[in-house]
Amino acid sequence: MISINEKIVVTSPPERVWEVISDPSAVVSCIGGAELGPSHDDGSFDGTLAIRFGGLRVKFAARVALDLDESAHEGRLTARGADGQGATRFNASATFRVVEGDAPGTSWVFCDGEIKLNGKLAKLIESGAGAVVSRMTKDFTDQLLLRCAAPDSAPGSAPDSVPETATVAQPRPTGLFARLRAWWAGRRERRSGQAARPSEDKSGEALDKGGRR
Repeated sequence: MISINEKIVVTSPPERVWEVISDPSAVVSCIGGAELGPSHDDGSFDGTLAIRFGGLRVKFAARVALDLDESAHEGRLTARGADGQGATRFNASATFRVVEGDAPGTSWVFCDGEIKLNGKLAKLIESGAGAVVSRMTKDFTDQLLLRCAAPDSAPGSAPDSVPETATVAQPRPTGLFARLRAWWAGRRERRSGQAARPSEDKSGEALDKGGRR
């Protein structure tokens, strides 16, 4: 059995952290090697996770269920599945909660869980689980910090003097479609700005040539 007991400090308020950590697509994007699959009528969804244990790379497919308590900022995740060859099966459960941090505008994320393995690779995976969990926790924390950063937290930014399009163009929105819209808005703004300057130079050049003629 693999036990997970993690305590993560995030430099964002609990409301923002909960917004991210309660969104399966946002959480999956914070985990390297993880992919989110289709959802089902009962609210569960499919997912895959590829993990390297030493020289061995194992890809697991799972059915995941998520129960959330919005008011308490608490949740419970359960998952069951197997590796691609069906040689190793697992059952996992975890609880997580978001609370206010020690300093204003910060949060603590607590996560406790366990993973039970059965099958051919169970002993091998359990023997290397400590290093893998530590590595994945660090990567997840780094990505979570980026995700939770507020759009208007860029150093030196002034909300009254920054145009609305600049706020939209920040690479912070969560969700694939939001990021695509932000990228397109920024790209369109840059193109329009670049197109305006050459047009002014060319008009001046044309007048100058006209004067010489």
